[in-house]
Amino acid sequence: MTGKHPRPSARSAITSAAAAKARRNARDTKAPQEMPRSRWRRWQRSIFTAFALVVIAASLWSALARPAPQWAQWALIGIAVTLATCLGVAFLIGPAARRLAGETSPLTASERAQMTPTERVEAINAARHTLIQSATGLVVIGGVVFTALGLWYTARTVETTRESQITDRYTKAVEQLGSTKQDVRLGGIYALQRLAGDSPRDRETIGNVLAAFVRGHDACTLAPNQKTPPRRCTAIDLAEISRIQIIRPEADVLAALNIAPTLATTEPADLSEIRFPRMDLNGSKLPNANLNRANLHASNLAGARLTGTDLSGAMLRSAELSHADLSKAQMVGTDLGSAILTHTNLSGASLPGAHLPYATLHHANLRGANLTRAYMKHADLTRADLTGTDLTGADLRQIRGKTEQEIRAVAKVDSTTKFR
Repeated sequence: MTGKHPRPSARSAITSAAAAKARRNARDTKAPQEMPRSRWRRWQRSIFTAFALVVIAASLWSALARPAPQWAQWALIGIAVTLATCLGVAFLIGPAARRLAGETSPLTASERAQMTPTERVEAINAARHTLIQSATGLVVIGGVVFTALGLWYTARTVETTRESQITDRYTKAVEQLGSTKQDVRLGGIYALQRLAGDSPRDRETIGNVLAAFVRGHDACTLAPNQKTPPRRCTAIDLAEISRIQIIRPEADVLAALNIAPTLATTEPADLSEIRFPRMDLNGSKLPNANLNRANLHASNLAGARLTGTDLSGAMLRSAELSHADLSKAQMVGTDLGSAILTHTNLSGASLPGAHLPYATLHHANLRGANLTRAYMKHADLTRADLTGTDLTGADLRQIRGKTEQEIRAVAKVDSTTKFR
């Protein structure tokens, strides 16, 4: 009785076994021949990878380190990004995919020849599916990269535009300072102040420009058609200068004078040697400014804010400084003869060698002030606070408002301090 699967004859079995043996032998003989080809392919891949990496590095260096037009920079960056993405995708669909599938090396030609038609179709479809996914991933990655680069470029463009606008505003404002019309100059000064707020890194430069403007437009600067300075700039005698009418500085100069110190960041505003004798500077705000050797003879500085200001060598004779804040000011050798210092805050101020003959210091705060070697003959110290004041070597002869015993009780004195 014949079964469902007839038993093969001996001849056919022998023939099948011989064919299988022949295939094994052929595979064993071809494998050594395929090894050199496999090595050559690996060398090719290594050479291509090294070349791509060199191109990527060269493109990035040329785009970022060397000056080039923006279109060239973008082209080089695009080349580098494209090559890097291609290398990444090749690694994912090649070695990484085989490693995840459990393969340590690609299939040989003999192994591919042993695959059935169905297996080959499935392998081709799987490869196509992988390539489509890789291409999709490449497009997505490229889109993300170029979007990021676009945002970066937009940010740079916005910053460049902003810097260009700041430069234009600065140039126009400085040009306004040279105008012959006061209102135009005043507009330029306030434009620079606004610009300093919008661009903090330019604050110092703008402050220096305004300080230079003040030095070049003070009360004693000669006008284009003026041959001799005003009388207020040459008067020395107190009686002579007291007859000169006190006036307010020009609006633009006064604005620059008060704005420049507020813009100082690392160095104080340089207002050294400015000349505003017999001028009304009431309520001026000049903290921490450099007013070294300034001429403020008989000027009105009542209520002025001069905290930490350097007034060393300045001329403040007969100046009105009542209610002014001069705490921690540097006033080495400053001339304050006959100055009005009523209710003035001089706490912590440094006045070694200062001249204060006939100065009025009613209710003045001199706590912790340094008045070593100060000349204070005939000064009026009525109700002045001398707690901790250093009066070593000071000349206090014929002072008023304080007795020697009162001064010795609160201030620092020694044998060189003169009371008689």
